[in-house]
Formats: sequence, structure tokens, C-alpha cells
Amino acid sequence: MEIKPVAHIFTDFDDKFGIPRQSGRVAQLFGRIVFEKEFSSEQALRGIEGFSHLWLIFDFSLAHRKQQPLTVRPPRLGGNKRMGVFATRSPFRPNSLGLSCVKLERVEGCELVVSGVDILSGTPIYDIKPYLPAADCIPQATGGFADEYTDYRLKVDFPQDLLEMLPEDKREAAIACIADDPRPSYQDDEQRVYGMRFAGCDIRFKVADGTAQVIEVVKI
Repeated sequence: MEIKPVAHIFTDFDDKFGIPRQSGRVAQLFGRIVFEKEFSSEQALRGIEGFSHLWLIFDFSLAHRKQQPLTVRPPRLGGNKRMGVFATRSPFRPNSLGLSCVKLERVEGCELVVSGVDILSGTPIYDIKPYLPAADCIPQATGGFADEYTDYRLKVDFPQDLLEMLPEDKREAAIACIADDPRPSYQDDEQRVYGMRFAGCDIRFKVADGTAQVIEVVKI
């Protein structure tokens, strides 16, 4: 079966470093879904405004590999412990398909504005489905080894003069993305400088004792 994109999503991330590990972890991150010509029709979106959340099926476009290993190293497990690929949400998958649940903020013509995104800008979207609380919400579900890391956050020290270099409506999201700790768990060098390309800026920071210290913001 061949599949083709129905749309592309555009976000503030042009590089994968810094993107939240799961959708919904940073509610302040927005994306705009722009449909391909043949699907850019109000008919295709009729009724969608009644749903609060949507499932996006997309392409991990920077994770394509000719050979797919059966195990991967989840970053939150230190990057050294292997788990089965089907027991993780690693982007390195047999078919490179991603699944994200996002909040539908509004419909603008034939485009969708969504929030809580965890997707690289320009990513192909293969399908969109409504989130159904009665079917998709399972309160008694367990999260396996991932449950241990759901509440982990860094403190963020973002000097005001540097923060003001970002567009005002992007500042809260930038802080939240850094707090989500984009580093692999095995990296703990307190002198290492990390760069997160976000909203047209390269935000550079160090991490020590559970606090991310932003040291520079460079326009790109």
C-alpha cells in the first residue's frame, strides 16, 4: 500500500532537538496544518470543529533507515538500555510513522491551528482522526517503564534580557520546552552547551543540578 501526505504541519521547530518527547507536554506549542490541494476543502473538514482534540498520523521524516533494528535505546532510560521497538515511541520504526494527540484550537478556512504539538516543522501528515473520549481514554491504563519519567522537569533560569530576544508569544513555550529536558539521559556534562533552534532563534543553555541556565540567544 502506498500512502501520500494529506497535509503538512508547520511549527516553531526546524530541528528535532528540543521537540517535546510526547504531544501535550507543552501546551503552549502551536502548529498550523496546511492541506494538500486535493484535500484543501471545507467539505473534508465538515464537523471537525466539534472535536476538542485530534490524532495526527505523520512521517518521522528525519528518521528513515534502510535497516530497522528490533530494539532501540530510549533516551529516558539513559541511552544504554535496549527495549523492543514496539515497546517504545522511538522515531526509528519499520515504517517511520508517528502518532500524536493535539488540541484543535480553531479552524481557519481550510487550515487547522493545533496546540500541544511535538512535531518538526514541514512534517508530512498522512491522516487526521478525531479523538473520541469514550473510546480513546482508558483511565486504568498503565504506562510500563515510561511511567517513571512522566513528571520529570528541569528548572529553567532564563535571564530577562535574553528572554526578550524571543517573540513575546513564544517565550512561555521556549521555557517549557527546555524544562522538558531535551537532552538524552546519558549526557550529564555540566559544561556542555546545548543549542535549541526555536522560533527563529538558537537558544543555548547548560544544565547543572537540575537547572537549565540559558546563556545566549542568537537570531538565525
